[in-house]
Amino acid sequence: MDLLVVDDEASLRDFLTIVFEEDGWHVDTAPSIGDARAVFMKDPPDVVLCDLMLPDGSGIDLLREMKAHDPSAAVIMITAHTSPKSAVDALKAGALDYIAKPFDIEELKIIVRKAIERKELEDENLHLRSALEERFTFSNIIGKSPKMQEIFSIVQRIAKTSSTVLISGESGTGKELIARAIHYNSGRRGKFVSINCGALPETLLESELFGHERGAFTGAIREKRGLFHEADRGTIFLDEIGETSTAMQIKLLRVLQDRVVRRVGSNSETLVDVRVIAATNRDLSDSIQKGTFREDLFYRINVIPIALPPLRYRREDIPLLADHFIDKYSNVVGVPKKRISSDAMRLLEKYSWPGNVRELENVVERMIALEASDVLTTKSLPEHVLLGGAVPDMTFDLPPEGMSLEHHLESIQKIFMLKALERAGGVQTQAAELLQMTFRSFRYYAKKFDLIPRDSKEEDVVEVESEK
Repeated sequence: MDLLVVDDEASLRDFLTIVFEEDGWHVDTAPSIGDARAVFMKDPPDVVLCDLMLPDGSGIDLLREMKAHDPSAAVIMITAHTSPKSAVDALKAGALDYIAKPFDIEELKIIVRKAIERKELEDENLHLRSALEERFTFSNIIGKSPKMQEIFSIVQRIAKTSSTVLISGESGTGKELIARAIHYNSGRRGKFVSINCGALPETLLESELFGHERGAFTGAIREKRGLFHEADRGTIFLDEIGETSTAMQIKLLRVLQDRVVRRVGSNSETLVDVRVIAATNRDLSDSIQKGTFREDLFYRINVIPIALPPLRYRREDIPLLADHFIDKYSNVVGVPKKRISSDAMRLLEKYSWPGNVRELENVVERMIALEASDVLTTKSLPEHVLLGGAVPDMTFDLPPEGMSLEHHLESIQKIFMLKALERAGGVQTQAAELLQMTFRSFRYYAKKFDLIPRDSKEEDVVEVESEK
């Protein structure tokens, strides 16, 4: 590993050389911008320690040059002249961190070690993302954790087959992204068609999946092709298949067994060449025991199982995902890519993410939209992430200075709502039942506390069903 130390103090350069060479680093040093530039351009090091004030200019100017030459350059600024402005300027220019002299050498070692780990992670992820874009046409399937690497390997191996796949995982873990990755690398010439089986009543779901003849029921004024026909020679993604009725499960079983589809109101059947990928956030084995899911259908869809881990079990992927979403929503808003402070990133890594990747994306989008500066700090984070899942002080002593009772009670309410959402796999109706709340009341407070994605459609489904 190569380290470049840029500082005009010879004693500090010598000291850092001795310390890091003992840890196995190859260390180059430079007393000025000109000397540092020559070293960097010849052979870019893995990490750079750069003083803020140098004899021939500003270390931030050198930082900008390095980032322009190599955007992945890992640069840590060090200075004896600290100020909030210089810290913000350094982060805006691309510094990974900013530390003040005199510093604790063990703390510096930790910062440098984290910098090299992050750089290696980013380099490997760039390679992975490039491969995914090339083969799957999806750049936001991101993961360095061993479990995600294993899943990527499975996707690559099974994509060329026509085997039925069952993807399980909590809401927001990216089940549809994996399904699309399988399809786009399969070579199948047909469409990728997706439907949420839990979002439609049974009669409408049957018509959507299989189509209907004109006059088959009231309102059927013309013939309709079903999604199985639309996905012919392609892939159909049956999301939340565990929400289907047993009657619908029988009809799906027939399609999987015989590859034939009968439109509602028709006496004839049509052959279809469709790969089926199903997904669920439920434990279907438990549903089988309860009699709400057919065992024979389970064995038909569970040919190749893929279990997606929740985000809290792959926290090493959070910085990569956050960086991806920062890049994405900075582009959406039309501003230069914002940077995130190390303190804010630590809180993102600490939070339990009951809504998984979807919740992380929602939080980052909110931060980008509301933060006026170029740096996302802890002040940019929503309150529930700042709490980090920690239960507030439950003692009943009134502080001498007094307290906001409303704020304290809301903090407690948010904690239990988050825990209910986590236990319910992100399903709001189930979370509301756990807390003995009405769905409408739960939804109101979940939106107030920013606990759920703004684009959640569960409320619409529940309201439609309640009206019926």
